[in-house]
Amino acid sequence: MTTDSRTILLVEDNPSDVGLTQRALEKSRVSNHMVVAGDGQEALDYLWGAGAWAGRDVSDLPALLLLDLKLPKVPGLEVLRRIRADARTRRLLVVILTTSQEEQDVAAGYDLGVNSYIRKPVDFKQFAATVEHLGLYWLVLNEPPPRE
Repeated sequence: MTTDSRTILLVEDNPSDVGLTQRALEKSRVSNHMVVAGDGQEALDYLWGAGAWAGRDVSDLPALLLLDLKLPKVPGLEVLRRIRADARTRRLLVVILTTSQEEQDVAAGYDLGVNSYIRKPVDFKQFAATVEHLGLYWLVLNEPPPRE
């Protein structure tokens, strides 16, 4: 799979899911660098160059943000709301990747402007296939929105 050098921002607090996502991306030959934010506040800090990410070039936005919903500090839906409310990040490609099966979470995600909502399969083979398809679509086939 051919991808560019832009970053994938994975917002996930579960170390097992971080490892599974990394392995699945490697298995599907997605070569984008991945940054992991362990909570919602860290993700926002990364995007806006604050906290531990102070001084980061904030014009270098991730190619894709994979967002869990159940996060410490700032919940996933609030992270999404803040991303969409800011002119610098409102066009950022955001995919919710979560175990939540709550219909209200799906509806809220789309109401807040998520690009896609994917439930994490429990089985690693299915999860790896899901991540491979996700990478192929969002990083290779999809035409990203122009930067503002």
